[in-house]
Amino acid sequence: MKNIVVLVSGGGTNLQALIDAEKRGEIKNGRISCVISSKEGAYALERAEKNGIATRVIPKKGCPDRGEYSQRILDALNEEKADLVILAGFMIILDERVAKAYPNKIMNVHPALIPSFCGPGYYGLHVHEAVLASGVKLTGATVHFANEVCDGGPIILQGAVPVRNDDTPESLQQRVMEECEWKLLPRAASLFCEGKITVENGIARVSE
Repeated sequence: MKNIVVLVSGGGTNLQALIDAEKRGEIKNGRISCVISSKEGAYALERAEKNGIATRVIPKKGCPDRGEYSQRILDALNEEKADLVILAGFMIILDERVAKAYPNKIMNVHPALIPSFCGPGYYGLHVHEAVLASGVKLTGATVHFANEVCDGGPIILQGAVPVRNDDTPESLQQRVMEECEWKLLPRAASLFCEGKITVENGIARVSE
């Protein structure tokens, strides 16, 4: 059984999707063993505690620089014996030492179809605002491995939804979460824990 450690910063809707999927038996050979938050009082911590999942808080506030904070996170991941790390609304970009310590073992979900609308500055509602401003007719979400490049790691799974004429950034965000993120992330976690993802030359291959 592989240990899944989830990093969070806020409400934890993607964490809840993972918890619900685990309860339904959809994450095979894996369990959420710990939730680590970058700030005190994040509702994601309450979600974890309600479901008997261990929690830790490693506050970014007061940490002098990104390097030291990254080292604190890395130390915690090692202590928790993480097999898979999932970034679920974790709003801090860690430095390269974490990705190098866990190559192709850190997953992130991005609310767009990478390589579009991704990279520095594309997060949260900013992504959906950019999608609407561009006039594209399809958007969605991408689960990918995180590496040293922001949103640049191997793509594991993608899902798409249509962009509607009356969409607002908020309505589009909600639909992308419900129809893509909350389905793709648990599936990707299960595929990893089942050993069904391989990476060759920067390309992730899924076998089902």
